[in-house]
Amino acid sequence: MTGNPGKTLTAFPKPRIIGPFEGFAQFFLMLIMDSPTSDVSPVSARFQHIAQKIRVPSGFVLGLLYLYLAHPTVRLLIGGAVIAFFGVLMRAWASGNLRKNMSLATGGPYALTRNPLYLGSLLMGIGCALAGGNPWIALGLLLFFLVVYLPVMQAEARYLTKLFPEAYPGYAQRVPLLLPKLSALPEALRAPFDFALYVRYREYRAALGVLAVFGFLVGKLFF
Repeated sequence: MTGNPGKTLTAFPKPRIIGPFEGFAQFFLMLIMDSPTSDVSPVSARFQHIAQKIRVPSGFVLGLLYLYLAHPTVRLLIGGAVIAFFGVLMRAWASGNLRKNMSLATGGPYALTRNPLYLGSLLMGIGCALAGGNPWIALGLLLFFLVVYLPVMQAEARYLTKLFPEAYPGYAQRVPLLLPKLSALPEALRAPFDFALYVRYREYRAALGVLAVFGFLVGKLFF
C-alpha cells in the first residue's frame, strides 16, 4: 500500500454492486472520461445528480428489455459465460483487496489497473451481451450507459483526486487506468486476499446476478 507518511488515508468508497449490463459501457466511459482535476459546471453537477438517481431503475428496465429480446444460442452462451466468469473473478479479487478507512488500495488487482472493479464489470457486460445474441440491444445499452454513467464516473474520479492528493497522482502514473499492466502480475499475486472483505462488500451479488442472467437465457433457449 502507498500513502502519505504520518497520515491515514481513507480507502476507496465502498464498491457499488454493478449489474452485468452496466459493465458493457465501462471501457468507453474510462476512455472518454474528463480529467479528474477539471472543474464542474452547475449544469454538469445537476446532470450528475440526475444520472445517479435514475441509473438503478432505468438499468433494471433495460435489463428486462434485454432479456426479453435476447436470442441466445449454445455457442454464444458458452462464449459469453467464459468472458463473464472472468469478470466475476476480477470483481471478487478486487473487493478482497479493498480496505476501506485504512489505506489507498494498490495491492492485488489494483497493481494491474486502477479500476479492477470496472474492468470486471466490462467483462461481465461483454459476456452477457454476447450470450444474448442481439447486437442492437447491446448497442442500445452501450449508448444509454455512456450518457448515464459518464457524469457518475467524472464525479468519482474527482473524488479520488481530492481524497488522495499526494498518493493518488503517483499511483496513477505507475498503473494504467483500465487495461491491466501484465508485467505487474507477480506483484499483484503476492497480495493476500481477504475473504471477509468480499463478504462485507457483498460482492457475491455480482456472481448471483450473472448466474440469474444466464439461467434465464438457458431457459429461454431450451424451453
